[in-house]
Amino acid sequence: MSIERIEPGKHLSKAVVHNGIVYVAGQTANDSSQDMAGQTKQVVDAIDKFLEAAGTDKSKLLTAMVYITDMSMKGDMDSVWIPWIDSTNPPARACVGTNLGTGKLVEIVVSAAIK
Repeated sequence: MSIERIEPGKHLSKAVVHNGIVYVAGQTANDSSQDMAGQTKQVVDAIDKFLEAAGTDKSKLLTAMVYITDMSMKGDMDSVWIPWIDSTNPPARACVGTNLGTGKLVEIVVSAAIK
């Protein structure tokens, strides 16, 4: 079975496609001066880019792991996440509070089926 690596780097690939599934690495905002909603928007835009590169889209999301630095800001993250997901095909999701240590407020990892 083939493995396709999208934007491979020295220590990770931005996404990996194998056996009909794309695994998108944890995405964070490029502009960490923005608030939780602003950073979340940057993250879901990046996820859209990698899903498209793999030949799929958010309607095929299987799982999502959301890491946020402050659980009291979960509502701000969800204010972007909920309108972004395909509401008829939501993924299995977990949201975990953690210290990202970089000025980033949110990091999201997803997997999706290929169309």
